[in-house]
Amino acid sequence: MLAAFPEDLEISEYCRSLLSIFKDQYVAYAGCLVSAARPVKVCLGCNQGYARLSEIYANISNDQTSNSSCRDSLLRSDRLMLVYRLYGNLQSIWTQAACDRCLGAEPHVLTNDTQYFMDELNQTLSCFEYQQGNQSVLCQQCKSMYESLNVLYGGMEKNRSLCIDMEDAMNVTRRLWSTTFTCISLREETVPVIAVSCFMLFLPIVFYLSSYLHSEQRKLKLIHPKRAKSNNSLMHIQDKFS
Repeated sequence: MLAAFPEDLEISEYCRSLLSIFKDQYVAYAGCLVSAARPVKVCLGCNQGYARLSEIYANISNDQTSNSSCRDSLLRSDRLMLVYRLYGNLQSIWTQAACDRCLGAEPHVLTNDTQYFMDELNQTLSCFEYQQGNQSVLCQQCKSMYESLNVLYGGMEKNRSLCIDMEDAMNVTRRLWSTTFTCISLREETVPVIAVSCFMLFLPIVFYLSSYLHSEQRKLKLIHPKRAKSNNSLMHIQDKFS
């Protein structure tokens, strides 16, 4: 019965062609997302696929012919609204990844801040790769690049101009620096914090030590007069017998 169902009554040939294009773009973009899962390159690696998918979805949503509407037949003709839901799921991934923060008006063009950050990141990673044979040299030679990248990242974080690709790349770089290469360097603002923490840690020890010394001094003061009194009594007895 389904094979003999007159499909042309449900959807026009033009709308069917739009649906076919949407299918191809959806499969391509979903496949790109899977490949870009680790390391995360959702925004910078799959932006063209998202742009093409959004374009065909916009054509479906805005289409209105004189006889029929592809928007109604493809997006609203049933309770499931499958095409609408499928696109919405992929769009939510794009939104949660904050991809619009690192891309310009055109989806395939990076913002100037993003491009500058990626250049700094590539230079730092290149330094890691070049000096990887000697970790002590790596920590010295790549320190300025790594610290500069950290400062840049912190500024972009405050300005909310980071997408998920940049966040993941920075996390990986920090793990390489601190864990893989064991190049742990204290940031200037952490030194006072560590100093205060150490002071607070040893404060109870100093308190109990001072209390103990003070109590010992009081014991000595209490014992000394008794000894002096006993000595005076002994001298008096000796004088009496003599």
